[in-house]
Order: sequence, then structure tokens, then C-alpha cells
Amino acid sequence: MVISKVASPVFKATPYITFASTVKACFLVPVITTTSNFYYFGDIIAIVYIFALGRFFTALAGLDAGTAFGGEESSREMTFAILVEPMLMLCLFTLAISAGSTNIANIIEIGNPIFTPSKVLAFAAFLVVVIAETGRIPLDNPDTHLELTMIHEGMILEYSGKYLGLIEYAHYITQMLLFTIMADLFFPLYISSTLNIQDLIVATIAYAIKMFVIGFAVALIESTRAKMRFFQLPSLLGGGFILAFVSLLTYLMLGK
Repeated sequence: MVISKVASPVFKATPYITFASTVKACFLVPVITTTSNFYYFGDIIAIVYIFALGRFFTALAGLDAGTAFGGEESSREMTFAILVEPMLMLCLFTLAISAGSTNIANIIEIGNPIFTPSKVLAFAAFLVVVIAETGRIPLDNPDTHLELTMIHEGMILEYSGKYLGLIEYAHYITQMLLFTIMADLFFPLYISSTLNIQDLIVATIAYAIKMFVIGFAVALIESTRAKMRFFQLPSLLGGGFILAFVSLLTYLMLGK
């Protein structure tokens, strides 16, 4: 590993904090069954803050390396966080209020109708959140090495070896976790509420199908869109924020 001479212990600790916080979030999200004691230690608000913890330390590490590009991309990441995190919270609040609980397992078990005006709007906003949080096109390109256009990649530009591996692995887990949350909240079908073997098998098959459909949809968006200019991104994120806000307002006014 090549480590900057000006890097502090924060630079070395960040990969472990990012990876550990992502794994912690996994324990709070049901996959094929809602029967687990882990799900009751936290809720959707805790998940948002756990994601924010990883983002904070990654941006801090980008600054800590002492490079111009690291500071630039950390600044960009925090600029996006101003819109992405409130958007995510509003989407989750819409679902939490409709279910009467902020616990993701309870929201799944209540299983409110999927195709309601508020949920459709919240789903559209949440899709923007997924693309933003995972750094996919048209917001970001995780495979680019052009310093003037990268965002997530720029913050970890100085990492190498096992540190880089931990951060990249945490990024992959985050993407899968967001797909799972989307499937849980907007398509809570065939998720088992027991530990019955037959129910778990059906839930596993249903989960695989959901992941394939969501992954295909994100890949379709990514392959049919060009990366947007940096100064155009606030318009897209602002539009997603408005959708999330209108979804909450729609539920409060219409009750569905």
C-alpha cells in the first residue's frame, strides 16, 4: 500500500469504519424473513445515519490525504448529501407514517398496498436515491479515472491494497443493501414472517427475482443515459427531493 506522508490515523481507520458501518446496516434489513431479533435494535432512521457515518469518514479521508482532487471530490460528495439524505428521509417517512412504525420489519409485515399515489411518488424518488448513493450513471461513473468528473472515486483515489479493497467491498454491499431496502419497502411480497422451510424457499426465490428486476432496471437506466454535467446534477436531485416531499404531502392529504 502507498500511503501519503501527511495522512493521519483517520486515513487508515476510514476503510474499517466504512466497512463495519455497512455490515451493521445489513443486520437491520430483512431479506427473506422478518423473524429476527436484529431488526428491532434499529429502524429506518438508524440505517440512514449509518450510511451517513460511512459517507462522513470517506469524505474526511479524501481531505486527509492532502491532495487537491480528494478535497474537491469530498466537497462534491457533501454537496450531494445535502439533497440525497433529506430525499431518502422523506421517502422513508412516507412509508413509516403509512405503516405506523419506523421499524422496517413492521412496515413489511403490515404490507400496505403498493400502487398508491404516495408510494409511486416515493418509489420514483427512492430510485434517484439508489442511483446517487451507488454512484451510477447519470450522476456519477464508478469506473471513471478522469479526476475532473469523478465524485466517489476521487475520494478514494489515494487508497490502495487492502484499504481500497475494504472500501470497494463496502460500496458493493451498500448497493445490494439499497436494492434490498427498495424490494422490502415497495414490493413486500412473499417475505416470510416465520422460519418455515417452505416459506423461506419461496421467499428466497422471490428475493432473487426482485433483485434481478431492480438490477436490470438500474442497468437499463445506466446504459441508456449519458453522464450529466456536474452543474446539472442539482436539478435532478432537486427534482427527486420534490417527488419525495410531494409523496409525503400526498399521503397526509389523501391518506393513501
